[in-house]
Amino acid sequence: MTTRLSYRQHLRATLGLGLPLIGSHVAQFAITLTDALMLGWYSVEALAAEVLGGTLFFVLFIMGSGFAWAVMPMVASARAAGDETQIRRVTRMGAWASILFGLATLPLMVLSAPIFHALGQDARISELAGQYLSIMGWGILPALLVMVLKSYLAALERTQVVLWITLAAVGLNVLVNHALIFGNWGLPELGVRGAAIASLTVNTASLIALAIYAALVQPDHALFQRVWRPDPEALAQVFRLGWPIGITNLAEVGLFAASSVMMGWLGPLPLAAHGIALQVTSVVFMVHLGLSNVATVRAGQAYGRADAVALRDGAAVVLAMSGVVALATVALFLSLPEWLLGLFMSPDEPSRASVIAIGTGLLAAAALFQLVDAGQVMALGLLRGVQDTRVPMLMAALSYWVIGIPASYLMGFTFGMGGAGIWLGLAVGLACAAVMMLARFMAWSGRAAAVGTGEP
Repeated sequence: MTTRLSYRQHLRATLGLGLPLIGSHVAQFAITLTDALMLGWYSVEALAAEVLGGTLFFVLFIMGSGFAWAVMPMVASARAAGDETQIRRVTRMGAWASILFGLATLPLMVLSAPIFHALGQDARISELAGQYLSIMGWGILPALLVMVLKSYLAALERTQVVLWITLAAVGLNVLVNHALIFGNWGLPELGVRGAAIASLTVNTASLIALAIYAALVQPDHALFQRVWRPDPEALAQVFRLGWPIGITNLAEVGLFAASSVMMGWLGPLPLAAHGIALQVTSVVFMVHLGLSNVATVRAGQAYGRADAVALRDGAAVVLAMSGVVALATVALFLSLPEWLLGLFMSPDEPSRASVIAIGTGLLAAAALFQLVDAGQVMALGLLRGVQDTRVPMLMAALSYWVIGIPASYLMGFTFGMGGAGIWLGLAVGLACAAVMMLARFMAWSGRAAAVGTGEP
């Protein structure tokens, strides 16, 4: 008979696993954040190009990460069930699926400039974004494999090293950016291409460090022995769980990508303001994403033990923690918008005042959707933990694309609200997703508790 944990014990376990995960997510995003900060100080034009190119990279990366994220609940459940062989099989095939996806999407990034032209973006910004992705695009392969290893280690509750490696990567990114964006230490001034080289270098170095650690700390799993051998059964398992996660990720990030395209129609300055505001909100989102990963791991463990009580109590704790963070974020966005936005531009930038004025309205809109944004990502994490991914995928597609994007267009252009209207449309889509997904998890866990099992 399983002993029921108190809420305090759930909180302690969540913090122990979650703080390093949150830190590693924030640190991972800090690589992108430092690119935006340093390019913003280089020129607003370079920043707009990075926003455009980085958006396409992130769309493809987050879609491909579905296979890596599928590894997390599968490893957690296999570990809870004592199946060490399954841990090795699904991790390897998660890497296989990620590599295949990366190779399939690489041409879209290497040849991206015509795509941006076709989407009606500024000609000069499109060319610069294409230059950025012609280099940065190759980084999708190591970046996806890094996600697989992070998911594997997180499911084993080995998150401390992930945090330290990611923090080291941030420092390396700052150094290479400083050298190549601005042409310091006798190196050429490459602007956006310098930022792309830095990110590619950092992703590759992170992969090498995590692979060495995984091989040393879990030699019994033998992840890298005969890694070239296919395992069709495990690959099919990863694919079945991973592709709906990837499509769900695509639906959400596609909502924000579409908003970037619409902001580009308003001009380079609104696009730059949008990029800065998106960087600020994304830092906070990384906290919720880390808690969502904790929810996935702990729900996966409860699912593997068929412990519906632990599933329900753990979910209540992690949802409460995410809600507290969301409320603190609302206060921050409403009280210090100019200071947050000003960090991304030189005081001498001629368009600084205009960009901050636009961005202040965007952060006010972002404050409105903090609770629903937190709710939807937490619900996704819990549902993935119990390996429920297909219905949430449909809910995401409906909320973000059928409701969110049309709402953004209507408010931004039809109703003449501009950038703030586009962001309010995002809030509508996120709210719909949060309500539907949380309701699904609550109904699912309630039925499982009624029959005394964690099984669906």
